[in-house]
Amino acid sequence: MTPRCLSIARGALAFAAGFTAFAVFAADEPAKTKPAPPAHPNGPAAAAEDMAKMTAAAGLEATLFASEPMVVNPADMDVDERGRVWITEGANYRLAMHKDWGIIRPGGDRIVILEDSNRDGKADKLTVFYQDMTVNTALGICVLGNKAIVSASPYVFVLTDTDGDGKADKREVLFQDSVKNDHDHSTHAFVFGPDGKLYFNHGNEVKELRRPKGGIKSVPLNGPVPQFESETVVDLAGNPVNTSLKTNAPPYRQGMAFRCNLDGSEFETLGWNFRNNYELAVDSFGTIWQSDNDDDGNRGVRINFVMEFGNYGYTDEMTGASWGAGWKQAQAKGASEEERPFYHFHQYDPGVVPNLLQTGNGSPTGIAIYEGKLLPEVFRNQIVHCDAGPRVERAYPVKNSGAGYSATIENILTSSDSWYRPSDVCVGPDGALYIADWNDAGVGGHNMADRKLETMTGRVYRVAPKGFKADKPDYKVNSAKNAVAALQSPNQATRYLAWTALNKMQGKAEKELLKLWNGSDARMRARALQLLARTKGSEKKYVEAALADKDSDIRITGLRIARSLKMDLIPYVKQLAKDPSAQVRRECLIALRHNQSPDATKLWVTLAAQHDGKDRWYLEALGIAMDQQENKFFDAWLAQVGDQWNTPAGRDVVWRSRANKAPALLAKIITDKSTSAKEKDHFMRSLDFIKGPEKDAALVEISTAALQ
Repeated sequence: MTPRCLSIARGALAFAAGFTAFAVFAADEPAKTKPAPPAHPNGPAAAAEDMAKMTAAAGLEATLFASEPMVVNPADMDVDERGRVWITEGANYRLAMHKDWGIIRPGGDRIVILEDSNRDGKADKLTVFYQDMTVNTALGICVLGNKAIVSASPYVFVLTDTDGDGKADKREVLFQDSVKNDHDHSTHAFVFGPDGKLYFNHGNEVKELRRPKGGIKSVPLNGPVPQFESETVVDLAGNPVNTSLKTNAPPYRQGMAFRCNLDGSEFETLGWNFRNNYELAVDSFGTIWQSDNDDDGNRGVRINFVMEFGNYGYTDEMTGASWGAGWKQAQAKGASEEERPFYHFHQYDPGVVPNLLQTGNGSPTGIAIYEGKLLPEVFRNQIVHCDAGPRVERAYPVKNSGAGYSATIENILTSSDSWYRPSDVCVGPDGALYIADWNDAGVGGHNMADRKLETMTGRVYRVAPKGFKADKPDYKVNSAKNAVAALQSPNQATRYLAWTALNKMQGKAEKELLKLWNGSDARMRARALQLLARTKGSEKKYVEAALADKDSDIRITGLRIARSLKMDLIPYVKQLAKDPSAQVRRECLIALRHNQSPDATKLWVTLAAQHDGKDRWYLEALGIAMDQQENKFFDAWLAQVGDQWNTPAGRDVVWRSRANKAPALLAKIITDKSTSAKEKDHFMRSLDFIKGPEKDAALVEISTAALQ
C-alpha cells in the first residue's frame, strides 16, 4: 500500500504466481520484517503493460504519465499551476525501524518535479527539487508559488526556490511534531483553502504540535535540523495542542484537523479523535472533508464531513478507551455484525459527530474536491479519494441530508494488478485527475515488499476523457481580469496565485470579481465572495449580501467569512436563526460556540426549538454550540419548553446535554415504564458523560426504581 498506515483488509494479497501471500500487519505493532516476494517486472515497458489491467469509469481513460525509474514509491503528490507533478518519494521508508535494510537511497529521499514539456500527456523532464534524509517518505507536499510545504515528521518544512531554477535553496521550519521516527500516523499534507488559510491534519501518533518561538525558523538547507527554541501551539480556543495533557477542554484526543494562517498564526483545532485521518479537502464554500483509517481490517474506514469543533469518536471521550470493550458488550446484548463499524467510532455516544459514509475494509489515502468540468457530471463538485486497500480511486457524490449530508460511491479507476496502490489524487489545471501509485505488493504497517532501489516501481496516471489533449496552462495573474480567470481553475496551486494577487489588489480587483459574483455558478460566486468580503471597507457589505442570498451554500459561506473576519456574529445569527435550511442553522450554532453575548442563549434556544428529533447532525451542532455554557443554555431551554420537554426532540436534547439539570430528566425517561430496554441503555450511556451530585442522585433514583 502506501506509507499512510495502509493496513490491508483481513486476509492477504497474492502477488507473484504461486508465491505465498504477504500480510500487512497493524501499524501500531512493533516492526517485523517480512520476507520480500519475488521482484515485480519494472521499467516503462512493464508499467505500460500494467495499464491493460486498469478499468476507468465510462467516458474516461487512464494513461501513464510517469513511471520508474523516473519516480519510485510516490508517497504524496501535488500539481502546480504549470501542470507539473510534484512527488515526495519513499524509497527510504521506515529505515529507523529496519536497520537491516540499510540505507536504500543514500543522500535521502527526493522531492521531484515531473514535467510534460511537449504536451503529449507524458512526463519527459525530471527535476530534483530537493533531496535529504530529513524528507524520507514525506507524507505531504503543498505547492504554493515558489514554495513547497513539506510534511516530514517531526518537521513541517517550507522549502523555497528563490531563483526559479526548480530547486529549493531555502529551508524553514513551520511546525514540529512529537513523532521521533518515520511513522504513518504523523503530520500529513497541507492544502490552501478558499479563505486564504492553510488546512492540515495529523494522525494519532502525534501527541503534541509545536511552533518555533518567534515564528517560522530558518535552518540550514540540508542535513539534521539544529535545535531551536519552540513552544506548544495554543489554538484560538485557548487550548494547547497536546493530546497527552489531562487538563485539556475540550478533550483533544488522537488524530486532529487544523486551520491556520500561512505563517502558522491564528491556529484553530477543527476536529479531533480520528485514528489516522489523511489529508483535508476543502471545497469552495469552505466545507471540509477527509477520510479516516480503520483498525486494520475492522470494516471501519470512514469518510467525514468535518463539522467544525467536533469529536469524531475513535476513542471514548471520557476515558480514552478503544472501541473493543464496548463492542463486546453490545455483542452480548445481541448487536449484529453490521453494527460493528458504528461501535468502532462510538457513533452511539452523545457528543460524537456522525460519519458521512463507511466504506468497509481498506487503507484510505489522498483526497481532493473535483471542481472542474472536464470529467463526467457525476464526478463534478464531488469528493475524489484513493483507497489503496481495495486498489480503487472513487468519488462520493454527496447530497444534503438535514443539517448534514449523505453519500454514495462511484468508482473512477480500478485495477486487477495487485501491486496497484493509489497513494494520492490531485486535479491539474487541465481538469484531469492525476493519481500517484506507490506500486508495491504490500506496504504500510512499518513494512514494504520492494526494498531495492533498482527494482522499485512507482507510477503516476492521468485520468481524463478518451483522447483528451490539454492546452498549455494559462496561469497569468498580472491583471485583475487574468487573476479572476485563474481563480476559476480546478487546480489549487493556480487558485493560490490568483487569490494572493487579487487580495493584494483589493479594490482594484472589485469590478472583475463582481462579474464572477453575479454569475450563476455557486462555487465560483463563493470564490469571488471570499475576496470581495476581504476588500477593506467593504467587508460588511458583501457579508450581508451573502447572508441575504437565495443559495443556502452562499449564506453558509457568508457566515463562515464573518467568523473568519471576527465580526459581531449575533446580528447575523439573528437574521438566519429561522432559516429554512437546516445546514444554515447548523452554521449558526457553530458560530455561537463560546459566544458570551446575552443574546447567544436566546438564539440557541430558538435554534434548539427547531430540532426535529431525527437529525443527528443538527443535534451535535446544538451540543457543539453549548460547549462551556451547558447550564446556561440548557436552563434557558427548559424555561422555554416547560413541561413539554418530554418529546422525541426534547429527549434528544436531554441526551446530548451535559448540564446539571439533565440527569434528573434522564432518570425520568429511564424509569418510565414505557421506555424499552434498548432506549434505557441509550439514555444511561448519556449519564457517563456527566459528573456531579445531580448524576449521583439520578443513579440512586434509577436504582431504587429498578428494585421496586
